[in-house]
Amino acid sequence: MSSSETTVPRRHAFTGPALRQLSEPSHAERIRTLMSLTSVATLSTLSRKHPGFPFGSLMPFALDSFGQPLFLISNMAMHTQNLKADSRCSLFVGQAGAEGDALGTARATLIGNAEPVPENDVGDARKRYLARHENSRYWVDFSDFSFFRLQPIDLYYVGGFGVMGWVEAQDYEHAAPTR
Repeated sequence: MSSSETTVPRRHAFTGPALRQLSEPSHAERIRTLMSLTSVATLSTLSRKHPGFPFGSLMPFALDSFGQPLFLISNMAMHTQNLKADSRCSLFVGQAGAEGDALGTARATLIGNAEPVPENDVGDARKRYLARHENSRYWVDFSDFSFFRLQPIDLYYVGGFGVMGWVEAQDYEHAAPTR
């Protein structure tokens, strides 16, 4: 090309207005999604037998309309006895069915208090729990079983390597699951 020739910049055909970039879900939305896709987690209560030590239990759960976990638990269970003595607990929820490196998967820890569901809310808790755990209909009405609700005070999210952070309970409560 000689110095007297000019180059015209290439232009591509117009394809319409620029597409809006989709925002990444917040950690609160990611936790709500994880909770909506998972139905069994690990509940850690404070041991009565060994004060100050955590006691872990496999725990099926459902969610109320605010995303708070609902448990149907027996009075005979050690975790129930622990909760009745001290309602402080945590619930660890991991991504179900993840293959490969478990440390690269999503997980969350909800820290809060688990207390009996008030009588006026038991009907809704029962409906939500049975919708998620149909087999529980065989023992849901046993007098030994009752519903508890974990009310988170703080949450911690890990989305894989380098993706982590604390989520305030109010942000979680107002978040919606993403699909």
